[in-house]
Amino acid sequence: MKGAKPKATVLKLVTGNPGRRPLNKQEAKPEVAIPEPPDLLERDEHALAEWRRVTPLLADVGLITNLDRAVVAGYCMAWSRWLECERQLKVTGLIVKSPNGYPMYSPYLAASNKALDQVRQMSEQLGLSGSSRSRIRAGDAASNYDPAEDFLSGRT
Repeated sequence: MKGAKPKATVLKLVTGNPGRRPLNKQEAKPEVAIPEPPDLLERDEHALAEWRRVTPLLADVGLITNLDRAVVAGYCMAWSRWLECERQLKVTGLIVKSPNGYPMYSPYLAASNKALDQVRQMSEQLGLSGSSRSRIRAGDAASNYDPAEDFLSGRT
């Protein structure tokens, strides 16, 4: 399928539907829940700390279910990887010597950039990005949604 990836209905309800395309009335609606972190996160203090920080925030706005466990775990692991790379960059610096003795960019710089790109991509999937946040309206839009109001106002 070409074009932009479809946005989940709950994100459209929270951030708005400027294109006024019909909402998917048959979309699965899993219960909002904070899943248990995978065992892998238990062995990574920074990833687990990010899990504990972000999952309640996602639950507060109704954007996390047990189905989101893998994406949130991937986000947390990428976050931890980025932190580790940045720590190493402070030690080694941006420029290091190659085996031949020539200056080159630190391998940690490429790894840091890749991890940060992964954090950004998963943040967008989870509704954590700054642009997603700027479109959120006040109030609990997901629980106030009334399809009859859409019909009566001509938005269907």
